[in-house]
Amino acid sequence: MTTQTEHFENTTILVTSATGKTGRRVAERLTARGATVRAGSRSRATVFDWEAPGPGPRAAGRGRRVRGLLPGPGRPGAVEAMETFGRLAAENGVRRLTLLSGRGEPEAVLAEEALRASAAGVELTVVRASFFAQNFSEGFLAEGVAEGAVVFPAGDTAEPFIDADDLADVVVETLASDGHAGRVHEVTGPRPVGFAEVAAEISRVSGRPVAYAPVSGTEYARLLTGFGLPAGEAQWLAALFSALLDGHNASATDGVKRILGREPRSFAEVAAETWGGPAA
Repeated sequence: MTTQTEHFENTTILVTSATGKTGRRVAERLTARGATVRAGSRSRATVFDWEAPGPGPRAAGRGRRVRGLLPGPGRPGAVEAMETFGRLAAENGVRRLTLLSGRGEPEAVLAEEALRASAAGVELTVVRASFFAQNFSEGFLAEGVAEGAVVFPAGDTAEPFIDADDLADVVVETLASDGHAGRVHEVTGPRPVGFAEVAAEISRVSGRPVAYAPVSGTEYARLLTGFGLPAGEAQWLAALFSALLDGHNASATDGVKRILGREPRSFAEVAAETWGGPAA
């Protein structure tokens, strides 16, 4: 088997949402392995905007291998954006595409299917991921952690949080290796962890009190609106999180081990690296 660096010789790869938690990590890994990376985002030289029907998706035609990122499962226009992206990728000779999707999201499946149908002849791999462990340090929950409270509509449901570095390694592997075309991989952390346990672990390694404050979906939407988010957007997010954390995703998979040949990192390991102190 050839090495991953050899796989990427003379290969240009478009990474969409390249400033995000996963996209940034994927772009860094691909660059380190010899790929020419076109880092697409709204603010980069390679402008990529899912909500702009013309110039954004057309960047799909400029890479032989592409990693795609869903424009928000369930958002208006997601299916149409995937159809346009897939058609342009096929028309411009893109060979391989990996799509990062959401685990247990029916709306995301519709967008996946639209991409699969429109990207005829392109090797498509779908990676469905659980919640990111880094949502507590780099994402939408980071500010609450800094202030000592994780306010979220998760009740007592556990989630097998995945390390964004593990996820990036999985995405790169699906682009580097054969055998993933047509596959749907579900990737998670090693075990489900409740939000109260997450807050306790952050407290333990950081030495700062952090508490979990469960709220209803309605209360969460009201909080988001109070922070300036448009009411429609706030209600959509609250409904999405409430639906995803109803217990149907509260199980771990062996996806990371099957693809990478090693166990995924636990939330405790990620917390120790992020907030300091030895892992349990």
